[in-house]
Amino acid sequence: MKKYISILTLIIVSASMNAQTTNPLDTIYANDTKNVALFFPEPIRQGITGSENFVFTYNREKEQYFGLLQAKQGKESNLLVINRNGSIFSYIVRYKAQLSKLNYFIPMTSSIGNEKPKIKDSIQSETFEKSIDNSTYYYQKFCSYLLDRRQYLGRYIRRNNSVIMRLENIVFDKEELYFVIQIRNNSTLDYDLNFLNLSVETRQKGERKSLQRLYIEPIFKHHLPSKIVVNETVRFIYVMPKFSLSNDRRVVLELNEKDGERNIEMKISHKYINNPN
Repeated sequence: MKKYISILTLIIVSASMNAQTTNPLDTIYANDTKNVALFFPEPIRQGITGSENFVFTYNREKEQYFGLLQAKQGKESNLLVINRNGSIFSYIVRYKAQLSKLNYFIPMTSSIGNEKPKIKDSIQSETFEKSIDNSTYYYQKFCSYLLDRRQYLGRYIRRNNSVIMRLENIVFDKEELYFVIQIRNNSTLDYDLNFLNLSVETRQKGERKSLQRLYIEPIFKHHLPSKIVVNETVRFIYVMPKFSLSNDRRVVLELNEKDGERNIEMKISHKYINNPN
């Protein structure tokens, strides 16, 4: 026990020396009937709670990106987590009978510091820090999580000559919508992807009814292929800025084959856009 207290003291001192912000700590709520999952940008090396009525479990043998928090009723405490790269994360933890949030996706910007001193005068260190795009890093991690989860909407499947496109899921997180898409090539020819566009289609009212489409540029594309070989299934994600639709609008996914005619068009109701997972 003394060993853990000593380690914890050293960590807190180091965090204070390297902390880049003085903002108050965020609070995470937990109880004894549900697991609250915390997903970190790097694998967890160590996790410590300040009170016995809070338990934080993680894989101690094989480092993983997430840990599970549970709590018994009692006074608030704190949670300290150290990632493999030395980044330190600190939170206030409290018991709450009814939980409104069960999953926390924690960006690197939430780190209060690093247990290893940074070499400020190192050109290599400065170059590395500038090259990190925190938003892109977060998108990559969350997209990987969604591809591992495998949750299906069910009804949205379209095909053309044994090429099958399926909309697996639409997930809302922070200020973005994540479109999880699957393409299966059951044909005898490879499929060269020219483009996959996402547009909003508006039905014009009046005597001369017409359709107008507005293309929306993805913020981020995760694992988008250029070719789908015979008998291959690919899964990828389009990250789009958050939007909602009125009942006279819908989303259109257009899959276009390069130098071919196996094109697919999928129309998605406004109901699924306005009520994502």
